[in-house]
Amino acid sequence: MTQDIIQKSTIKKILLPVIALTILLVMVAWLAGSFDEKVSPTLKNKTDKISNIARLDTQNSYTVTAKANAIFEPVAASVEAKQTTIISSRVLARINTIAVNAGDTVNKGDLLIALEQNDLQSQVLQAKQNIIALQARYKEAKQNFKRAEELLAKQLISTANFDKANTDYQSIAAELTAAKQQLSQAKTALSYATLTAPISGLVVDRFAQPGDTAQAGTKLLSLYNPLLLRVEAQVREQLALTLTVGQKIIIELPSINKTISSEIEEIVPAANTGSRSFLIKARIANNENLLPGMYARMLIPAGEQIALIIPSDKIAHVGQLDFVWVNVNGNIQRRFVRLGKAQDDSMVTVISGLNSGDEIVSLIQH
Repeated sequence: MTQDIIQKSTIKKILLPVIALTILLVMVAWLAGSFDEKVSPTLKNKTDKISNIARLDTQNSYTVTAKANAIFEPVAASVEAKQTTIISSRVLARINTIAVNAGDTVNKGDLLIALEQNDLQSQVLQAKQNIIALQARYKEAKQNFKRAEELLAKQLISTANFDKANTDYQSIAAELTAAKQQLSQAKTALSYATLTAPISGLVVDRFAQPGDTAQAGTKLLSLYNPLLLRVEAQVREQLALTLTVGQKIIIELPSINKTISSEIEEIVPAANTGSRSFLIKARIANNENLLPGMYARMLIPAGEQIALIIPSDKIAHVGQLDFVWVNVNGNIQRRFVRLGKAQDDSMVTVISGLNSGDEIVSLIQH
């Protein structure tokens, strides 16, 4: 009896782990799909599925063709004033008034700065008085010379006296000529006390205030002509050597969101040894929104590339992916594509996903 109980206990201890292991294996097999219907690893024909919900729009198919597009390399550039000037004094004098401020528009000949003129006017007056005195002495010396000339002809004076009269006359004449030149210089210096605009344009900045002493050669104002602007850029030598004066190029102006056409007017014939680039200057049309120093991009032609162009309305989207429907022998295939730059004529460049000659169709929903 005791032996039977021991055998039953032993069998129970063996069966329980076996049953638990069996159940665990069955659950793992079920989760792994061992009891599901198997499908052979072949491509599933999606044409029938698509044809149940849509049909081909054969009237609006488009054949993909390859097209040669120009490649442009953007080069950082800046807008510069073609006609600009720095106003500075040519004499040492105190500034009386400054008639303009930054941003003011001036015409050629307008008063910009008036310097103190007292000393300069005194020099002019002194030079005039000196001329008056010399003119009186010149008149007397001239009369003495003519009188000596007449007396010498009658042999009433010696040659030495005549030579002295002639020397006095020539000396006074030279002094009078020098005095007239000094007066001219004094008047010129006086004119430097009034600074006028050499060109019509816009005042950029002022670097002095009334009461300051203007040093000779020190800048006081800067102005430029806003009607004459251009774009300048340092272009690497491989591209710069392909450009010619008069060539048309495209300029992008991001700050005003515009793209304009320009013409190369100057190529500096010396490379920058640090960057191995050439300075290119391009003429642009007048634009009231442009100011010197603004950022621009010069699009330099850099060759051509073959690209595939398709209509933008043929592109469908799923999430962030782009795809098109391609008709392959009457079957519809979905092709995911990678798009490039959009064109101006509602076309878009395809970087990958299509080949030249593929027929793109649209689907008409039932």
